[in-house]
Amino acid sequence: MVQILTAFVFVATFLHVSYGVEWPFDITTISAPDGSITAKFVSFGATMTELWVKDKFGNARDIILGYDDNSELLTDPAHPVFNPIVGRYANRIKNGTFSIPITQNAQPDGPNVYHIPTNDHDGQDTLHGGIYGWDRRNWTIVSKTKTSVTYHHLDAADEGFPGNVSAFATHTVENGGILKTTVHATATELTPLMLTQHIYWNLDAFQGSQDILSHHLHVDSSKVVAVDSNAVPTGDFIDVADTPFDFRTTKKIGDAWNSTVGLCGDGCQGFDSCWIYDHDESAKPGVTLWSDVSGIKLDITTENPAVQVYTAFWLNTPRKVVHGGPSLNYTKWTAVAIEQEGYIDAINTPEWGVDQIYGPGKDYSWSSTYKFSTVH
Repeated sequence: MVQILTAFVFVATFLHVSYGVEWPFDITTISAPDGSITAKFVSFGATMTELWVKDKFGNARDIILGYDDNSELLTDPAHPVFNPIVGRYANRIKNGTFSIPITQNAQPDGPNVYHIPTNDHDGQDTLHGGIYGWDRRNWTIVSKTKTSVTYHHLDAADEGFPGNVSAFATHTVENGGILKTTVHATATELTPLMLTQHIYWNLDAFQGSQDILSHHLHVDSSKVVAVDSNAVPTGDFIDVADTPFDFRTTKKIGDAWNSTVGLCGDGCQGFDSCWIYDHDESAKPGVTLWSDVSGIKLDITTENPAVQVYTAFWLNTPRKVVHGGPSLNYTKWTAVAIEQEGYIDAINTPEWGVDQIYGPGKDYSWSSTYKFSTVH
């Protein structure tokens, strides 16, 4: 049944694209009344496709990556996951396997064990919800104003997860350069839920610089999740002190860059790790990012306990025209993805004592606020 549903969604989407029907790549634009921020979204993946904020000179820049042809969100074989809502379970799941209640190294033929398609590290794990996660599903607009849009998605036991999940994602912009995204989800059966909004940032918008190595970064975290060669947790944590992972004191992403070789995988230079926040980041920024070139500063507050920071080593996709494309590509280190999320693969790491199982009577919520200002 899951394969039939997946095939139906794929064919339906193909027909929409082939015969020129706009949905699910219909563009919704929302703007703050004071003109400080404008964002554009498509129904496919509840994806943000453009985000315009003003630099220190008063000029608007589109500071997120994406496509000029948004249908490539489905068809691009590279699948870089440009700015959608990611689910039903973000990041990686070891062996594409988990059990409810959770156990360590769930056996394939064990009781209450679920198997979902693997799509990462040559079939060793599941990444971002499976082959067709929420970022490659058709969402539907249920309400819209000049400053907000709400999308709905019904995950009908997709990719082998148990039960149906109904999710509502709301994007809102406010005066003072504020973007807020919230998600509320309910499930008909016990199921793991852990979402993220997978935004790729370049605060210069490729004007005056071509990468993010000189962007300043602060992360309120003293520990990073230790992972194996497949980027799944070992159960341990790394103390960031005296390592390149230490952004408790703000520094440029490219500081100590030579020491980052191998930190994001074999042959990779840069970062692709999960930081665990030290504090409640709903009242003060857990992450701050800014650029001296544009003067744009981003402060992120969130109700999530962790954040994945990925400096886009494997990226190689044609740029938007506004970013100098399509003759130029987005390549390694030209953006940084900052993904507010939960403890990665906690459903296979019971020693952490983190409960990511939701169902009747226990709803899931996700919220992050992005506040933009300028520094001179």
